[in-house]
Amino acid sequence: MIGKLYNVAVVGATGVVGQEMMKILEQRNFPVNDLRPLASIRSEGVEIAFKDDTWTVEELTRESFEGIDIALFSAGADRSVEFAPAAVESGAVVIDNSSAFRMDPDTPLVAPEVNPGAIDRHNGIIANPNCSTIQLVVALKPLHDAARIRRVVVSTYQSVSGGGRAAMEDLSRQTRDIFNFSPVEPEKFPHQIAFNCIPHIDVFMDGGYTKEEIKMINETKKIMEDDTIKLTVTSVRVPVFYGHSESVNIEFERRISAQQARDILASAPGVEVVDDPDEAKYPMAIDAAGKDPVYVGRIREDDTVDHGLNLWIVSDNIRKGAALNAVQIAEKLVEE
Repeated sequence: MIGKLYNVAVVGATGVVGQEMMKILEQRNFPVNDLRPLASIRSEGVEIAFKDDTWTVEELTRESFEGIDIALFSAGADRSVEFAPAAVESGAVVIDNSSAFRMDPDTPLVAPEVNPGAIDRHNGIIANPNCSTIQLVVALKPLHDAARIRRVVVSTYQSVSGGGRAAMEDLSRQTRDIFNFSPVEPEKFPHQIAFNCIPHIDVFMDGGYTKEEIKMINETKKIMEDDTIKLTVTSVRVPVFYGHSESVNIEFERRISAQQARDILASAPGVEVVDDPDEAKYPMAIDAAGKDPVYVGRIREDDTVDHGLNLWIVSDNIRKGAALNAVQIAEKLVEE
């Protein structure tokens, strides 16, 4: 028996995340009746293959959402602010991948493995967390439930795909220029990214933290529903195309051994433990690319603090860190 089918709009359909959203909708056999790919006027008329059919990209306007049940947005915060309310007025539920509504107290911020119950509190818009936040909280939540987290120190190693297609092209172009002994002229980044690491993602805020780092701190507390957790973050852009990596140091209220942590994480939803250093097995971005899980390894006790652990967390930032998480939210919606 065929269940209900849904009319789905994808805003930003020609972008990196929008294309991944449609790929995942098809791979996971989401019950799509009508697909409406939306983008700027520059992409109007572009044809997109989906489920053995061809769909034409339409220009995004406030009238684009007539008859739409679910609208997946990944076109930047400005477009979300302008067009998401129109989608809601048309009767759609918006799942927004931008930062526009994440810290709005009336908008749930959801990682389905962590706080699926928050979906029920939506008023038409559900926010998708930052890519680096998603993989962090998916790994932290089961450990927090077991031993309660006091403090987290995170250093991220974020791939260029987090900056979109232009950022990936910048890395490719710079790499070619270096091998051709040509001058390197950064376009997307403030410095050369090829063969370099840049400790600067998004704009700097008061106090010396970047906006990316502040996002991770605030979003983690909101998703975990615990403002007592202390976090400090340093975000670094690295010359990797896909996959964010994070070095995470955690201080707990109660002792939790490395083996207990492995066992807990091995049974946690959305997590895959890869932790056999003797065999050189640990998570790496090249292995996570194109995959669904949040990978955790290098699990070890930190004897410099009471009840401390170190983790290494890796995930595909475009897939789980954006598109898959949004589709998982949509799946929870239709389950209801």
